[in-house]
Amino acid sequence: MVQVYCKNSRESKRFPEGTSLLQMMSEFDFPRPYPIVSAKVNNVSQGLKFKVFQNKDIEFLDVRESSGRRVYCRSLSFLMYKAAADSFPGCKLYIEHPLSHGYFCHLRKEDGAPVTQEDVDILKARMQELVSKDMPFHRYDVQTDKAIREFRKAGYEDKVRLLETSGEAYTDYYTLGDTVDYYYGKLVPSTGYLTVWDLMLYKDGILLRLPCRTNPSQVADFVDQPKTYEMFNEALQWDIIMGLNTVGDVNEAFLNGRASELIQIAEALQEKKIVQIAEEIDRRCRCKENPLKVVLITGPSSSGKTTFCKRLSIQLKACGLKPMSMSTDDYFVNRLDTPKFPDGSYDFDNFETVDHALMESDIMKLIGGQEVSVPEYNFVTGLREYNGKKLKLTEGCVLLIEGIHALNPALTSQIPENYKFRIFINTITSTQLDDHNWIPVSDNRLLRRIVRDYNKGAFSARESISNWQNVLRAEHLWIYPFQEMADVMFNSAYLIEFAVLKNHAEPILRSVPQNSPEYSEAHRLLKFIHYFVPVPDKEIPATSMIREFIGA
Repeated sequence: MVQVYCKNSRESKRFPEGTSLLQMMSEFDFPRPYPIVSAKVNNVSQGLKFKVFQNKDIEFLDVRESSGRRVYCRSLSFLMYKAAADSFPGCKLYIEHPLSHGYFCHLRKEDGAPVTQEDVDILKARMQELVSKDMPFHRYDVQTDKAIREFRKAGYEDKVRLLETSGEAYTDYYTLGDTVDYYYGKLVPSTGYLTVWDLMLYKDGILLRLPCRTNPSQVADFVDQPKTYEMFNEALQWDIIMGLNTVGDVNEAFLNGRASELIQIAEALQEKKIVQIAEEIDRRCRCKENPLKVVLITGPSSSGKTTFCKRLSIQLKACGLKPMSMSTDDYFVNRLDTPKFPDGSYDFDNFETVDHALMESDIMKLIGGQEVSVPEYNFVTGLREYNGKKLKLTEGCVLLIEGIHALNPALTSQIPENYKFRIFINTITSTQLDDHNWIPVSDNRLLRRIVRDYNKGAFSARESISNWQNVLRAEHLWIYPFQEMADVMFNSAYLIEFAVLKNHAEPILRSVPQNSPEYSEAHRLLKFIHYFVPVPDKEIPATSMIREFIGA
């Protein structure tokens, strides 16, 4: 017998060795507003078919929890792929990137014809049929060489390259009926769990719509994001041109001695985009009828705003402009006036954390030609201080305003629209693990943050991970709602980022103790970056976007 402690009900029970989580679940009494889809066993994500042979702590999860949501989404991806293979023999399905509260997918039919609404209807009907049959997902743990042979036979060269370069002795893969696929995490027990989703025709592909995060009994609302789509598409097209669609492709390039070349290409691509943005700002600044005065720059945590602003300033100077910078952070209200969460902790990302009335007043004075004393926020004392810093916009000057609230319309409501140019920075990871395994766009930002915080002595990996969900919630409240207002979007993702971050992140992530709740995320990230062939950072330029996080 084994003893299992259930964190949901806070009770222990004994079970015969080899009992599955699915069998145990009914023995514990706890609220289940939504279906359970997975569990954490000793803080490691597991599927419900996992069998217990030793004493364990278990926490059952639904789709509201990030780990459970990933299990659900992976399973939904396999369902979609199975339905596509059944409905369109010889097709290729690419599940590419998150978009509009779902995942954007390309369906390449064997005849090369574009996807139509009729195709979407056929695919959706087949997916619904598979759900009604409640077909089981079967998992197989085999030697990697055997898995490679299986995928090569099926024509999955993307998976072959990934596994050939991963260095793993054993690999697990899944089957659904007669269809085989690979996923780097666990799945739900059967298709009957996948009842909440939808498909819609979008642009030149299909949008796989997911359950709402807060109410997973219904599909999340559709939010059109044409500019975000174009940024993803631009990054994807570069990957295709370079022949680097998947991690296996990138790993092979490194193993063939192309790391130095790819670093140079990554830097050139980013600098080219920054030059284009600077030239557009210069053109608008020199417009006699409606001259640009203010450049508003924002982006989520660890998107590289600081380095971007520095590099943009250099390019603006090369255009003959005189950039001057100010940050929304310096207009924070004093610590005692900072909004708080219900638990009494400070809500530093709340818009009301910024004295936006004072900041807008100062911006208006600067635009009007006045000299303004600009505050500097002391993060140690929690006080806004005036230390003699003054700004005045003279001929040829342009004001750069950086901060997470820079694009919030309430910050610059009195400033004429023709005076403003908005830039949104994000990290759009377009390279996939393989055709059906996307890389979450927040993973590179989380890894960046963990490495930077640790190296600066600010936070441990455990602390950075613990705070990450609060960061994401704040971004969805205060940053992402305004991204489509941007005049231009800049992708700060680095072409070979994970290969560079791997050397820095692995020892830091291993420091997270297994008995802490944060171990689950540390374990997942370690497994994820293990797929990448490491690349030393000695050739990364000092001005590179990635240097902001890995250090000099």
